[in-house]
Amino acid sequence: MLDKAPGKKLSDLLDRFGAALAAGDIDKAVGCFQEDCYWRDLVTFTWNIKTMEGRDQVHDMLTSQLAKSKPSNWALAKGEEATESDGLLEGWISFETEVARGFGHIRLKNGKIWTLLTTMVELKGHEEPAGFARPLGAKHGHGKNRPTWKEEREKEAAELGFVSQPYTLIIGGGQGGIALGARLRQLGVPTIIVEKNERAGDSWRRRYKSLCLHDPVWYDHLPYIDFPRNWPVFSPKDKIGDWLEMYTKVMELNYWSSTEAKSAAYDDEKKEWTVVVHRGGKDITLKPKQLVLATGMSGRPNIPKFKGMENFKGDQHHSAKHPGPDSYVGKKVVVIGSNNSAHDICAALWEAGVDVTMVQRSTTHIVKSDTLMDVGLGALYSEQAVQNGMTTAKADLIFASLPYKILHEFQIPLYEKMKKRDAAFYEGLERAGFMLDWGDDGSGLFMKYLRRGSGYYIDIGASQLIIDGAVKLKSGVDVTEIKEHSVLLSDSTELPADVVVYATGYGSMNGWAAELISKEVADKVGKCWGLGSNTTKDPGPWEGEQRNMWKPTQQEALWFHGGNLHQSRHYSQFLSLQLKARLEGIATPVYGLQEVHHTG
Repeated sequence: MLDKAPGKKLSDLLDRFGAALAAGDIDKAVGCFQEDCYWRDLVTFTWNIKTMEGRDQVHDMLTSQLAKSKPSNWALAKGEEATESDGLLEGWISFETEVARGFGHIRLKNGKIWTLLTTMVELKGHEEPAGFARPLGAKHGHGKNRPTWKEEREKEAAELGFVSQPYTLIIGGGQGGIALGARLRQLGVPTIIVEKNERAGDSWRRRYKSLCLHDPVWYDHLPYIDFPRNWPVFSPKDKIGDWLEMYTKVMELNYWSSTEAKSAAYDDEKKEWTVVVHRGGKDITLKPKQLVLATGMSGRPNIPKFKGMENFKGDQHHSAKHPGPDSYVGKKVVVIGSNNSAHDICAALWEAGVDVTMVQRSTTHIVKSDTLMDVGLGALYSEQAVQNGMTTAKADLIFASLPYKILHEFQIPLYEKMKKRDAAFYEGLERAGFMLDWGDDGSGLFMKYLRRGSGYYIDIGASQLIIDGAVKLKSGVDVTEIKEHSVLLSDSTELPADVVVYATGYGSMNGWAAELISKEVADKVGKCWGLGSNTTKDPGPWEGEQRNMWKPTQQEALWFHGGNLHQSRHYSQFLSLQLKARLEGIATPVYGLQEVHHTG
């Protein structure tokens, strides 16, 4: 007797699972899972971003949420086929809850669910006006004094924030705020984006002039509008700045540039924020119901406090303020730090003929850009992936479907392969004295990014300058003192310096909340970013998702949105649906609200 086809096996499992859920038989539904199972839910069941690990956690979630969510219509997604290989059966699925339509991914081992991803696609009755439902635009028929599209937009822009209040206020008009603003616009959520810079994209334009994205173009699309097919693989900073500025206009965002948020306070009785912003030479008070801090994945620049800094006679600044190399020709520059920004800045200074020394105080993970693209990203985000039929949306969901608890197990073999492939490169770095690491468990760049958001460099050429000695290196030392014209290191080396650049990273995003709202609210919310992996700079206990990102926090109506372009695109979908549901008065019973273990 032949085995059933993969699609039939998956459909049969979904029928059993769906029937158990419909009957309220939680024990039977949980019996469809393996003992070591993972259910990652993006909003549909938990109104949260939450991973249930093991049958007990699945049981607990369903006990809390099943009657509230009323799931139905579990099926192999239309037009999709299940596949089976090496004992693993997987496929794309569709389903519904009482208020939403969902899409997901499932993996079966031995006929039972190993990993399940469920994501909210749209709220019933509140679908985006796209496809057959797209707006007409033109006004056919007759009517006197009808406003044009331009006049309607000008009226909206003039009245929102004055005559009427935004439901959502987004503070931060970089890639995160823009992506979320676009989603909310399509969902009809009145929103203002506040940006202190003069133009959208200035947060990129104002960085050092050699900066390019280290992530490839296929990884970086914004919602709704993909980059053109001839867009460069790695976007120069000014080009991405122009793209963001264009995007805010064509997506019709209410974007308040040259506007600085000064204070915010939440009224528990009125369920609204009072936010004071400074714009056009005067203070304006806004009264949004929801406040989103989209001020970047990182908080304020970390500027170390070294003895004698106040005595330095030259120019010293954080890498966030680095203007580029032009004014430093003929000078001696010391760059303290050894991650992405430090490498980029050192390389640009060397290219301009500047005498530059990198001070490496702790180990850094380095991976060559072309190797990362080939081995690490190629299956999901590459031209070959596109040619093989991979879409950005599916790539995002495949990546999202791997639970963080076991993601490192999938990453370790990839980085072992990279280590072997580029063995001569790494030997050269070590000979130069550079201190390398591969993450605490050998899982490499992506896990370092998710756990701590730092500690790595994607090599686009600077490493060879270190190997060749063109960029000088002092490693395994710390800074003892900043003198008037030099940097004194812990091994008693004294580096002459006209310029000191602190490429020393950033603090937690909740630092913005402390500054804008209060330290009490920042502590109530707790640390942003990290998984609780108990690895370097990501203290435990295990939390299983990015702390406080894109989901409800301990402060009602306060949200954090950030990350790279990929995360801004992907998670803006789920944050926008959470906000839309609240606007429409749809019940949003949150399961598993994150406990606070770390305040900064």
